Amino acid sequence: MDPMTKMWVSFVGIGLMILSAVLIMFTRAKTKGIIRFVLSLVSFAVLLLGMIFGLFSII
Repeated sequence: MDPMTKMWVSFVGIGLMILSAVLIMFTRAKTKGIIRFVLSLVSFAVLLLGMIFGLFSII
């Protein structure tokens, strides 16, 4: 894989992890009930996707 492509894939992974952290902070501070659960689940999924992108950029 091209080094520039790896760089952009890693940036996407980092961005997704940041998005996940911001989403979970918002969720814990501002929501309640089922919305809190759904947003936490979405945040976890985004974190896993970011991790996959990060691992893919290493390979």
